[in-house]
Amino acid sequence: MIRLNNGTVAGLIFLANILAIMGGPADCLGRRHLAEPSVPTFRVASDGTGDYSSVQSAIDHVPATGGVVLVAPGTYREQLLISQSHVTLKSANVDPSKTIIVDDTSQGTRGNKPSYATVHVLGDDFRAENITFQNDFNRTHEQVSAGSQAQALNLEGDRNILSNVRILGNQDTLYIGARGCGQAGSRRPPAVAGVGASAAAAALAPCTPTPTRSYFTHCVVAGNVDFIYGDGNAVFNDCEIHNTEHAAGGYVTAQGKYIFGQQSAFVFDHCRLTGEPGLAHVYLGRPWRPYASVVYLNCVMGAHIDPTGWREWHPGETHNLDTVFYAEFHSTGPGANPAAREPKSRQLTKAEATQFETVRFLGGADHWNPEKQAK
Repeated sequence: MIRLNNGTVAGLIFLANILAIMGGPADCLGRRHLAEPSVPTFRVASDGTGDYSSVQSAIDHVPATGGVVLVAPGTYREQLLISQSHVTLKSANVDPSKTIIVDDTSQGTRGNKPSYATVHVLGDDFRAENITFQNDFNRTHEQVSAGSQAQALNLEGDRNILSNVRILGNQDTLYIGARGCGQAGSRRPPAVAGVGASAAAAALAPCTPTPTRSYFTHCVVAGNVDFIYGDGNAVFNDCEIHNTEHAAGGYVTAQGKYIFGQQSAFVFDHCRLTGEPGLAHVYLGRPWRPYASVVYLNCVMGAHIDPTGWREWHPGETHNLDTVFYAEFHSTGPGANPAAREPKSRQLTKAEATQFETVRFLGGADHWNPEKQAK
């Protein structure tokens, strides 16, 4: 039997504490590994079996350093505002149609609400998996030319990754914005009585947009008018882009930049463009502002895509097509018609298309690799 005196016991306790701080004992090569910091998890279930019964209440408890919000299958009718960075919102059920966050606020009905998006993300490094974001404003309201803009998701942070997510709406379904300029009418503080003209003038002052990046993989985005829009950078990889019914056809994108030279484009890579039966005269995009940039790579386009492909914002009134970068590479399907495309668009060579590969296009100075992170 080995007898330990008090000094020996104290020494062993001290050593154990040091090893715990250092992450445990050394490996066979003498290397010590610090323990990985734990990421707080917040469980949401509408039936009361989780830590919270609403998603926003869980988000409100996520610290500034981030956390994981695990949402049980169900339908959650609420708006979410996510200001923290490093927030992951996901469901353990791999079928995104089983976990739905839905609201019906529109630009015309928002009143004093800070946003008309069902989910509005301001923080960086947002992730979403196996979930549906939906705005069903048109469930109870007719879609008209003014006031029917109803976002399902608004992204204004950097390095966002969305995997196996459905984003559903009609007009203005998905907004992807640069930081610094904001979107007119998107998010604002509640109305304050007595705000004068000087405040309004300040809101219209010139701004300098800071680029943001978002990556969507194996997602579904649905809508009909300008339903993917904004001035952020985004890649859609292996996604379904679905046009819902609209009497006039519709527009997939409404990309637009604030200034010449702004780093901003939407890239669709190996996506499928689908539409409701009988739908026609849908355009790949129209430029919300000058200098819009949209690229389709290796996409399968349904018959609902108009042969000309692209259209002016307001024909006869605006001339935004003069400054666009609208391009395709190897489009296939009945909606692919390079010979009939708008003359101000272009067909890329293979070498030109490589600059829009995900890692190259979204990498940035921090060498971000969303393809690797999404696996």
